[in-house]
Amino acid sequence: MNTLSPRRTARLRAAWSSIAEPTLVRRCLISVLLAFFLVWAVLLVYIFITYKQTITNEPGLQKYGDALLVSLQDMVEPAHAASALSSTDTWTNIRRRQIGLLPGALLYELKDATGQSVFTSTDLQALAFPTFAPESIGVITEANAGDVVYRIYTGHSTRWRLRVIEQKRTDAAFLARSARNILPYLLLATPFVLLPIWLSVRSGLRPLQQLAARIAHRSTDDLNPVGFGARHRELKPLEQALDRLLSLLRMKVERERAFVQDAAHEIRTPLAVITAQAHVMARSRSEHERAQAQVHLEQAISRASHLAHQLLDLAALDDAQRPAPREVDVAQWLRSVLAHVVPQAMEKHMELSLDAPESLPARLDLLALESIVHNLVDNALRYAGGSAVVGSRRGTAIAVVMRNESGVLHLSVRDDGPGIARADQSRVFERFHRGVDTAERGSGLGLAIVQQAARRMRGQVRLVEGLEGRGVGFQVNLPL
Repeated sequence: MNTLSPRRTARLRAAWSSIAEPTLVRRCLISVLLAFFLVWAVLLVYIFITYKQTITNEPGLQKYGDALLVSLQDMVEPAHAASALSSTDTWTNIRRRQIGLLPGALLYELKDATGQSVFTSTDLQALAFPTFAPESIGVITEANAGDVVYRIYTGHSTRWRLRVIEQKRTDAAFLARSARNILPYLLLATPFVLLPIWLSVRSGLRPLQQLAARIAHRSTDDLNPVGFGARHRELKPLEQALDRLLSLLRMKVERERAFVQDAAHEIRTPLAVITAQAHVMARSRSEHERAQAQVHLEQAISRASHLAHQLLDLAALDDAQRPAPREVDVAQWLRSVLAHVVPQAMEKHMELSLDAPESLPARLDLLALESIVHNLVDNALRYAGGSAVVGSRRGTAIAVVMRNESGVLHLSVRDDGPGIARADQSRVFERFHRGVDTAERGSGLGLAIVQQAARRMRGQVRLVEGLEGRGVGFQVNLPL
């Protein structure tokens, strides 16, 4: 038993895959063939309807019988009429067989005015048809002889009574014959239509193949515009979309490169402090210096840890893989989150309030919402807390408000602290940007994380006024 070698089998599979792979050229050709088939079917239906209307309104057998009866009118002698009808019988049926369009033969029966038979076709003698009936004169009737249906013309003049009988053609036979007659014309026209279409499709796809080749030969680091210069109107949107995509990728790469550089710069400072203070703690003999070094060391470690967490949060929000939304009571969840920061607010003599409905069920990205709430509240505690005093004036207030209006979750966090300088307001959402007037040492990532999380939830965040004409506020709108 012969078996194919693995290499031959692989070649056969590759060839079959190449044949089975869908192509636009093949699709266009198949569409044209289907169009030809549809034209063939429509023509067939049209011919059939016309044929039916002709039989009903202008029966050819009626006209033929009337004409034949008129031609016999001037013949007085029965022998002459019989001879003429015999000749007609012979040549019409010879011609009928030569053309081959109609089934069977035409049969004739001629009688004189007294009812005496003058001429009867040979084949008609074997068939039993009804006799002449007055009510059938001038009307095409039908009669069965065995399994065959015949159409009968009956006419009369002053001298003769004539019947012309033909086998009725079935609808199936007519359709089959018409289909065979139309098909050669369509087959003849097919190559003359398919060849120009095939050439036009191939030439039309050539610019697209050139564009694909140009992109394939680009280096992986080349994010410049394609520069193809498409002349065809249909290809211009594709080139513009590719250039737009490359521009977005280029901006993303540049942003990520700047982000890495800024992150490296930001994390270098606490690491340097950690190294220096660890050196002091190891080498200094002064208890006071070691205590001071330990405090600075803990602050640097806390700052590095905070920065690392925010970098991880930002990277998670930038990830294209989004977690499935969760069903959660947002109002109850927000109360539990704020409960954890109440001690910190009390320590700074700050008033933290929440205005939210008793229950607010929603289906959303809870991790992204947690990043928004945590960073907005943390920013308010960190930067607004610097103006809190004890004594004559109460501590700084932070108001958190949550509402659901028309399927949009509105969340605002406002305070009455020192606010943000007007020069810095346009840059508050930039990564690693910190106001020049702030005394707090942060990473500059909190509001960037808020903005990225809002975008991830198809929402937006904007800067608004603070409380009582002071401070600053942030309004987040998230579609549910």
